[in-house]
Amino acid sequence: MEFIKSFFKLEERGSGLTRELIGGLTTFLAMAYILPVNSFMLAKTGIPLGGVFLATALAAAIASIVMGILANLPVALAPGMGLNAFFTYTLVFGMGLSWQAALAAVLVSGVLFFIISVTGLRKIVINAIPAGLKFAVGAGIGFFITFIGLKNAGIIVDDGATLVALGDFSHPAVLLGLFGILLVVVLYSMGNRFSLIISIFATAVVGLVLGAVAPDFFTVAAVGPESTNAGIELMVMPAYSNFSISEVWTGAGKTIGAAFGGFGELFSSASAFTIIFALLFVDFFDTAGTLMAVGNQAGLVNDEGELVGSEKALLVDSIGTMTGAVLGTSNVTSYIESATGIESGARTGLSSVVVGLLFILAIFLYPLLSIVNGVVIGFDAYNDVVVYAPVTSMALVMVGALMVGQLKEVDWNDKAIVIPAFLTIVMMMLTYSIATGIAVGFIFYPVVKLAQGKGKEVNIVMYILAVLFVLNFVLGAI
Repeated sequence: MEFIKSFFKLEERGSGLTRELIGGLTTFLAMAYILPVNSFMLAKTGIPLGGVFLATALAAAIASIVMGILANLPVALAPGMGLNAFFTYTLVFGMGLSWQAALAAVLVSGVLFFIISVTGLRKIVINAIPAGLKFAVGAGIGFFITFIGLKNAGIIVDDGATLVALGDFSHPAVLLGLFGILLVVVLYSMGNRFSLIISIFATAVVGLVLGAVAPDFFTVAAVGPESTNAGIELMVMPAYSNFSISEVWTGAGKTIGAAFGGFGELFSSASAFTIIFALLFVDFFDTAGTLMAVGNQAGLVNDEGELVGSEKALLVDSIGTMTGAVLGTSNVTSYIESATGIESGARTGLSSVVVGLLFILAIFLYPLLSIVNGVVIGFDAYNDVVVYAPVTSMALVMVGALMVGQLKEVDWNDKAIVIPAFLTIVMMMLTYSIATGIAVGFIFYPVVKLAQGKGKEVNIVMYILAVLFVLNFVLGAI
């Protein structure tokens, strides 16, 4: 026990075993939704469902554990949302690549990310970013994850006329999500240090009692509503209700190493460079943005405003992507949901190790996880599974609200910072992409400086990044 405390520097960072365990559990519960969502999405490309499920769980487990041990940071990793959509709808459905070739592209992007991480390029890029923009990125992510939390609760839904609208409050899952948000706000306002984890478990218990959520083994496979003992209609998880461990191992035999068979097809494509650049671009800046945000929240930044151990964190992220590609899933990235664990007290890599071990356990206990993973209510116009996660959505809303506090560090009298900061925040939330928000803000920063006649004050790296961001948008539009 003393070795663990010493290795992870618990006392040095003002933490303890209980805090790290609770923080790890909180983070895991907040991001466990990735297991069904990523599996369903990538399975559309032809990857065996069992194989991609195992790849998702193992990639998250390995990357999170390595992050904890190597970087000693309370940051968990898993296949990223957005990147999995790019994999499915752009690379496979849009460009016609096989899923094997798409995995090969992910693997190559991971290798390039690794090279950037072990050279001085990473530090050069991070240090070139003005402090005000770093805080804007953190605040923007706060707004972003609050939006995700409200969406996961079903309180905000998509709308054909107005893009977003208020959800259906007659749905039990939406009411459950609202209950969770109210509970965590009350507990936090009362000064309860364990407000997040208490709210998650309390909401799960209420959901079980009312029949708004239930383990898969309590239901039968169906896409339509099922009646529970409480008499409330419930949309169950269709594919996972009869999901067996044997299916996992069978699928894994077809996905593990499949990326190596896709190199020929990938590099015979005229778009190979564009594909790899896009994957690398999004992965790097998603991770950089997340690390800046959680670093400020956890108080783990140095005098230069950089996360302590960030060079190792980016290295782990690249290793996670390479590992995930070999196993059979899209890019692995650092999860902003780690902020929920940090808010619960996590300050070291021990919490990340806990997250990793829980992902391994999830392979064998998936049905129980459906309590917190969410309630599947149907499929959207793209045949994507629609999931409400009322049990954990409150964590994202609460943590998002706290992260927005970083706005006070932005100099609102500096026009060169205010405009890019505002655009970073707005675009991050409205485009549902951390990387896009960063890109827009970084493009406008040198533009405003040049307009002020202060172009020489801008680090040359920011000019290079602005050009690369513009190039990325142009290539994406072709």
